Amino acid sequence: MPSRVEFREDRCKGCLLCTEACPTGIIQQSGRFNRKGYKVAEITEDMMSECKGCAFCAMICPDYAINVFRTKGEGA
Repeated sequence: MPSRVEFREDRCKGCLLCTEACPTGIIQQSGRFNRKGYKVAEITEDMMSECKGCAFCAMICPDYAINVFRTKGEGA
């Protein structure tokens, strides 16, 4: 299974720090709002294959809203 990112939308505050940290530029703001009224971050399914599993997005997230699952041998 390739590397992938999961966003815990209930924790996301839409700060978009993850979009700046992503070296491949695949994270974007979605059109969806969470229950707290924040627009959440996402990676579309067609772009998920571009994820390198580096976890920079998870490291910069102040709300621990991102989980990264790495493919063995990929990432930093």
